[in-house]
Amino acid sequence: MPKQMPMQRPQIKKGVFSRLVKMLFSFYPKLVPITIGCIIFSSVASSIPDMYIQKVIKIIVEALESGWDWSKASEQIVPMMMFLIMLYLIATVAITVYSQLMAVITQGFLNKMRQAMFKKMQNLPVRYFDTHKHGDIMSYYTNDIDTLRQLISQGLPTLLRAGTVVVAVFFIMMYYSFWLTLLTIVGVIAMMFASKVMGGGSAKYFLRQQKSIGDAEGYIQEIMNGQKVVKVFNHEDNCQEEFDEINEQLCQDSYRANAYSNTLGPIVMNIGNILYVLIAVIGGILVLNHVKNYSFSGAVLDVSIVVAFLNMTKQFTGNVNQVAQQINAVVMALAGADRIFSLMDEEPETDEGYVKLVNAEILPDGTVKETKKHTGHWAWKHPHKAEGTVTYTQLQGDVRMFNVDFAYEEGKTVLHDVSVYAKPGQKIAFVGATGAGKTTITNLINRFYDIADGKIRYDGININKIRKSDLRRSLGLVLQETNLFTGSVMDNIRYGKLDATDEECIAAAKLAGADDFISRLPEGYQTELTGNGANLSQGQRQLIAIARAAVADPPVMILDEATSSIDTRTEAIVSAGMDKLMHGRTVFVIAHRLSTVRNSDLIMVLDHGKVIEKGSHDELIAQKGHYYQLYTGAFELE
Repeated sequence: MPKQMPMQRPQIKKGVFSRLVKMLFSFYPKLVPITIGCIIFSSVASSIPDMYIQKVIKIIVEALESGWDWSKASEQIVPMMMFLIMLYLIATVAITVYSQLMAVITQGFLNKMRQAMFKKMQNLPVRYFDTHKHGDIMSYYTNDIDTLRQLISQGLPTLLRAGTVVVAVFFIMMYYSFWLTLLTIVGVIAMMFASKVMGGGSAKYFLRQQKSIGDAEGYIQEIMNGQKVVKVFNHEDNCQEEFDEINEQLCQDSYRANAYSNTLGPIVMNIGNILYVLIAVIGGILVLNHVKNYSFSGAVLDVSIVVAFLNMTKQFTGNVNQVAQQINAVVMALAGADRIFSLMDEEPETDEGYVKLVNAEILPDGTVKETKKHTGHWAWKHPHKAEGTVTYTQLQGDVRMFNVDFAYEEGKTVLHDVSVYAKPGQKIAFVGATGAGKTTITNLINRFYDIADGKIRYDGININKIRKSDLRRSLGLVLQETNLFTGSVMDNIRYGKLDATDEECIAAAKLAGADDFISRLPEGYQTELTGNGANLSQGQRQLIAIARAAVADPPVMILDEATSSIDTRTEAIVSAGMDKLMHGRTVFVIAHRLSTVRNSDLIMVLDHGKVIEKGSHDELIAQKGHYYQLYTGAFELE
């Protein structure tokens, strides 16, 4: 099998953020603009009161200078207060609306993303899962998705809200005083410099943290699956050391990321405090010295403007600080999004096939005719574009390989010049040491991998022309490692044919020899299985897998060590059922127990990817070659 890809420290690709935003708009083209509008309105509404504060102070100062007359001042102040109250009420409604919409958008976006990821994963080739840790793939659906939740529910709204306030307050500042605005800009430049220095370090280590989390989850998943092996070989201490090393890397990456991130907030906040003091001091000096004010308003610089500026400075720097604090969530989300998009951008399993499998009716003269009814007969529907015709070939199970070469990795040939001829109803057995290429041959028949050279024909049709889904529909597969899914025993058997009736499932179980033990389960066929059927023995799980293949009733069966997990007594019970299952079908058998392949029509002995002997059991014994030595125990199969 191909080696797993080496783990590399990630770097965020360009365009990840814009791609994320585009997806957000594509999922919710109406709700997102409404939410943005509410956020902008509420943000602008929070900036406007500064202008009224300046006016109120100016009115009060003028009233004091001309002799206090509250009735005259109140005529101007009260309408302003009423306007602000109405503004805040409307802003409160806007905040409530966008808060509710954000909950809908956030959870809906994550839901759609998971669906898109899972759909993409179903279309990936087997090679992808052979070269990536399963725990790391699981991390896409947990940790990486969670970073997007934080970004969409908190990060993006905060950035938009803070950014709107900063822009609004900046223009209000420019309206009142260029001098004080310039001083504020100097402070903001200092904040941005600190954010760049500290945020850059934070970003680097948050990227590493996301990858380290994937590494840790991948390792934990492997150890959980292999816990029995760990214990039987007393490997607990070694596993602990390996996990500690991985966990220490995660700890260090997280520590450095959060150290930078946690330092950034106080630095930016204190720069804002210093700026506040400078505005008060320098603004007072400018007022006392009657320095000419430059502004869009043309107003004279006085106490009312300085006091309003102090509040605006707090707003301005406070929102800049909020933006700086969101660097954390943004970087983590971009790291998570980058990993998710790497999954989404993986090349899907290609399928240029155009030959379909259809229900067929066999007429008395032998003509094959397509029908919508299930007749028990199938045919390959082969359109010929050049001639504009369609031909039908009855599905019989004639599988042939011609001079096939294959390598999982370039330069490392696994199969070399392999030819296999399996006529309908024949039983072909593959024998050889581990790594000889037996399972690889069946992987190529299923087109889990494509050959490098040579040809494979199915009923005379090049399998590259057959749609993969139809090809695999015509094949039954029982693997050495059984996979059972959460659900009832009946559901697991029906997995082989989703429209199978209960009676068909029970008949398949009887054929496989599984009905006896299933009937003795607490709830029979309705017994719930969890944890890959952990409450069953390995042999029982394998029998269910055989029943699952039997209910599919395919013309070609591939048995990859199908009885390796069944004890000798159980094997004897199931042999009769297996013979019935194989009757009339083309069968490919991979077995280490040579006693199980004696009755094969053809036995092929493989060694290092080459066929070194082939023939019936008696013929190979008579040759007294490699197979003879294996069978008589002259040397071990391994």
